[in-house]
Amino acid sequence: MSSPLVEINFDGIVGPTHNYAGLSLGNLAATSNAGAVSRPRAAALQGIAKMRANLALGLTQGILLPHRRPDAAWLAALGTDPMSAGALWPLASSASAMWAANAATVSPAPDCADGRCHLTVANLVTMPHRSHEWSQTLAQLRLAFADDAFAVHGPVPPPFGDEGAANHMRLCDGHGAAGVEVFVYGEPGGPFPARQHRQASAAVMRRAGLDPAATLFVQQSPAAIAAGAFHNDVVAVANERVLFAHEQAFAEKPLFFAALRERLPSVEIIEVPADAISLAEAIQSYLFNAQLVTLPKGGGMALILPAEAQRVDRVRQWLEALIAGNGPIRRLIPVDVRESMANGGGPACLRLRVVCDPATVDPRFLVDDAKLDRIAAVIARDWPERVEPSDFATLGAWPAAVEARAALLETLDLQELI
Repeated sequence: MSSPLVEINFDGIVGPTHNYAGLSLGNLAATSNAGAVSRPRAAALQGIAKMRANLALGLTQGILLPHRRPDAAWLAALGTDPMSAGALWPLASSASAMWAANAATVSPAPDCADGRCHLTVANLVTMPHRSHEWSQTLAQLRLAFADDAFAVHGPVPPPFGDEGAANHMRLCDGHGAAGVEVFVYGEPGGPFPARQHRQASAAVMRRAGLDPAATLFVQQSPAAIAAGAFHNDVVAVANERVLFAHEQAFAEKPLFFAALRERLPSVEIIEVPADAISLAEAIQSYLFNAQLVTLPKGGGMALILPAEAQRVDRVRQWLEALIAGNGPIRRLIPVDVRESMANGGGPACLRLRVVCDPATVDPRFLVDDAKLDRIAAVIARDWPERVEPSDFATLGAWPAAVEARAALLETLDLQELI
């Protein structure tokens, strides 16, 4: 008898080169904090604390590891190296792989024709500093999901931009049941890039062998992208039969909602009106960039949201009214991920959701409190306490960061990733 499928959150560990270079056009937090002092050690430890909180809720927790930075191989392909890269150096040194929601798109086994869980690594071609992440991400995914229960695919070819699970939602009656997969794409023409291309999403669907009748392609609202919602997960999040979204998240909302209700009659749509919380307030607070999770202990759902969300008065008031009702979301769990937030990524950005049997995952990528203790010890010892923008001119190959990452991989017995 097969084991039940569960949702595992694989969180990206913030790397030692975490910095604020303002590289992500359309991500208002990232560009507004360009040139600020970053704190890689604090950032990584905040992520560890979030994972501990998930474990305390009874959730299964996994990890994805920092990438080699600066990326000397990428610079070599551009005819330079970390010591002489100049303006290319920040693009080669970003720790942006920490946002694991962009690692891949995941279609669980019940949705796929061959009965396997399919993962397609995102190409991230729209942003130069992220466009070279996919090869190291793919290496990790092929290790973590080497079991025959999975099919791991390389990236969709450019020029079709794919930014992974941040633009993908799955709704179902239970994680182990067949679901409706929703691919959210953008159309060009606004002030900021539309990062997810419909053709990329269609390719992901075909590779995974999804049933077209149970798959929806939905355009993200141009107004949302223009307001700074560079990914769908800044204005919407789904879990099992619940869709939690801003009123202005989608371009053709009535058609989308009707199609979703037709395919999943049990769906419950919780829509936040624009006159209650504006797009600007939603993006400022990252209300929707939360982990909406089913609680194993006690049932119901919880919204694991950034502490910043409760500091915006209208957002706090709306959330208090939400959980005071009889809806499916019963708890609010604020977490401190301020270092990630300042670079434009909240709790949802930091994790990739994979529905599978945990026994089929390489155990080196799963964590408990004891393993998190070991990871935290390496971070506290080896991660830089702070990085000043003025350091960029002298860091070059950044040997201290390279050694810190190697120490973490050795601790986890993942030396093949060094």
